[in-house]
Amino acid sequence: MHTATTLREIADPFAARYGRAMPRGLRADAAGLTWSEFVETYGPSGPARLGCWSSTPLGAGRHRFEAELTFGDRARHFATVATGPIAALSAMLHDAGHALEILSFHQIDTGEGIATFVHCERDARRTWAMAIAADGPDSALRAAIAAVNIFGRGVCATSQ
Repeated sequence: MHTATTLREIADPFAARYGRAMPRGLRADAAGLTWSEFVETYGPSGPARLGCWSSTPLGAGRHRFEAELTFGDRARHFATVATGPIAALSAMLHDAGHALEILSFHQIDTGEGIATFVHCERDARRTWAMAIAADGPDSALRAAIAAVNIFGRGVCATSQ
C-alpha cells in the first residue's frame, strides 16, 4: 500500500523535494524520476552557458541588457534593448542562432530559491526545462539556457 508521500514522489519529484507541485504538463513526463534524473533531464548544464549579465534602465520600462553567452568553447558578447530579461535573452539567443519560443512559464518559490519551469518550442520540437536560482529573473534566464541545452542534445524531453 502506498502512502500519500510515496504517491507524490512517484508522480512529481519536485513535490517530493519541495512540497509544491510542478506544472501539470510536466508531471506525467517526470513521473518516476529521481531528483537527480529530473535535474539532468530538465535542467541540464551543457555547451550553452550564461556568463555575465547586466541591465541598465533607459526609462519608459526599457533596459539595455548585456550578456556573455558561451556555446561550446566560444564566448560571445550580446547587447539588446528590451522591456525584460526574458525578452532580452530571447533576442540574444535568436541572434546566436539558438532561437526558442517560450510557450508556458511558471515560477514557484521553493523556500531555497525560485524555480522556473518553461515549456519551449524550437523547429517544431517541444520540451520542458527548469532552473532554480536565488531570484526570479536569474532562475528564468537559466531555465531558458537549460532549454537550449536540451534542444542541443537533439532529443527533447517531451513532444507535448
